[in-house]
Amino acid sequence: MRNDLQYDNDNGISNTSGNRPFEDVLQSSLDRRQVLKGGMGLAAASFVAAPSLASAGHKHWPGRKPLIDFTPVAVADGNGPMPAISPDYEYEVLIPWGEPLEPSGPAFSWPPKPADQAKQIGIGHDGMAFFPIDQKECEKFSDKFKRGNRGRRGNEHGMLAINHEFGGNHHVLGKAAPESLDDVRTSQHAHGVSVVEIKKRGRTWRPVESKNARRIHVNTPVTFSGPVAGHALLQTPAGNIPLGTVNNCSAGPTPWGTYLTCEENFNGYFGATNREQTWSPTESHSRYGFSAGGFGYGWEQFDARFDLSNPDYKNEENRFGWVVEIDPFDATQMPVKRTALGRVKHEGATTVIGQDGRAVVYMGDDERFDYIYKFVSAGHYEEMLAAGISPLDEGTLYVARFDEDGSGVWLPLTLDNADLAARFADMGELLVNTRIAADIVGATPMDRPEWTTVAPNGDVYCTLTNNSRRTTADAANPLAPNPDGHIIRWHDADEHTGTTFSWDIFLIAETTHGTDESFASPDGLWADPDGRLFIQTDGGQKDGLNNQMLVADTTTGKLSRLFTGVSGDEITGITVTPDRRTMFVNTQHPGDGDPALSNFPAPFDGVTIPRDCTIVITKKDGGIIGS
Repeated sequence: MRNDLQYDNDNGISNTSGNRPFEDVLQSSLDRRQVLKGGMGLAAASFVAAPSLASAGHKHWPGRKPLIDFTPVAVADGNGPMPAISPDYEYEVLIPWGEPLEPSGPAFSWPPKPADQAKQIGIGHDGMAFFPIDQKECEKFSDKFKRGNRGRRGNEHGMLAINHEFGGNHHVLGKAAPESLDDVRTSQHAHGVSVVEIKKRGRTWRPVESKNARRIHVNTPVTFSGPVAGHALLQTPAGNIPLGTVNNCSAGPTPWGTYLTCEENFNGYFGATNREQTWSPTESHSRYGFSAGGFGYGWEQFDARFDLSNPDYKNEENRFGWVVEIDPFDATQMPVKRTALGRVKHEGATTVIGQDGRAVVYMGDDERFDYIYKFVSAGHYEEMLAAGISPLDEGTLYVARFDEDGSGVWLPLTLDNADLAARFADMGELLVNTRIAADIVGATPMDRPEWTTVAPNGDVYCTLTNNSRRTTADAANPLAPNPDGHIIRWHDADEHTGTTFSWDIFLIAETTHGTDESFASPDGLWADPDGRLFIQTDGGQKDGLNNQMLVADTTTGKLSRLFTGVSGDEITGITVTPDRRTMFVNTQHPGDGDPALSNFPAPFDGVTIPRDCTIVITKKDGGIIGS
């Protein structure tokens, strides 16, 4: 998710397949279709796709109150070391990095001790989900597959599951590299996931004591399910048990009440201590971006699990890159890595129930020229659960091909394909090497696919954050190069379960520059039930802006800035209470960890270490967020 040069993972390219890039497909389509310019109609620059993608399901009748009527944050106000919010809204700060997971836990100190950090909120706040609780119905928690809105109290009390993507050594440890195993453990414990019980008391949200609060980090026991479980490619000569999750980026709740957290740039935590003699990258290593130096975390220097040149830990790297399922209401349940969803740099996992009650999961692989995926369960999700089978363990994984006529095809990644059967011995090997399989079938390379979201009318939106590595730029092709990103939209056949789709471009970021709607590098994304699209950014904003969250009306194209972050941060993560009158978002790496840029959430003093934190947003009149 990062865009700065310190984290080269998002600035590299691991795909050398030669598959036809998306900008070629788009240019052919733009050449053949009408381009809408000079306003925000459906988008600032868009081509008309199938009628189902226009405005189906979101009608606005004369005299009806507009979806978006708040006063936006002005461009001139959206910068500096402190956040800005619409004057119609207000915010408070919740669970900054280092806050005790429960009130009785260890208080924040910097740099943290490893044992303390394991009981504190992690760093790098990112994707998250709110799971409501109604105290009157606590006795019903055993029916964990039928959780829904717990009533009005569920709007003031719940479990918050939150990802902790990353924290650099300078920010976490106060030094460039770890000097001991304790330093490595501190860094590892700062990563992962927090599950924290939060409650509103008066006007303020705070963590409370909870038997289900827990930290899940790099050293937490985990298990595997699906086709790769027990496979030789997950076994190490050392025989060590599977541990941990890392670089947890976006996320998503499931309809059965669990939390999906996604492992993105896992490759950067591995390195090689003996670079010249005992380690050279395999085809799989190269395709996933492994290198002897990693991202500079230095874990391999003190923790052999992350040393690619240590033969005792061969295949340890294959244990990362998965979607991980967590039960937020049962801390005794081990996190499960759902291998049927493939191994890529997972940005997120958006689950929707499709035709015949099948669970469908949309996923982006966040790297330049990588792909968009979806998984469709083998059967009705409730029937599978009743039979003791996870809907995420049996089904078909697909990868998208976008065609120039505005149509597309979901290509199955199965051994029924002769080319895949010739390359892989079994589905376990294929899924460990999902990227290579997608290369073989001819998927369309995209511009860093990140968050996906599904609108009430069935349209699916996906942020394509940016790609400045294009070499085919010309005046007629607005996406080549594409330093500022765009948002794509498609509509699947057969209620999300079909193998074909129609698509269009919803919004191209560069067309907003120099206007009141200016933004760049779209990342976080959420479609609400009324037709609003919340857009969060991660990257160099134009017109002097900090990273921000905007709200778009998907039918009129109106775009309004609701919130801007602080210098050097990213705005990410989005979840709401059931009544949608409270929204939680995150500021990640405020000041890029540099107190000279920001000390948020503390007042600016140029000294205090900035801390990632969750922002609780409410409307002053008590209305629905985004209205």
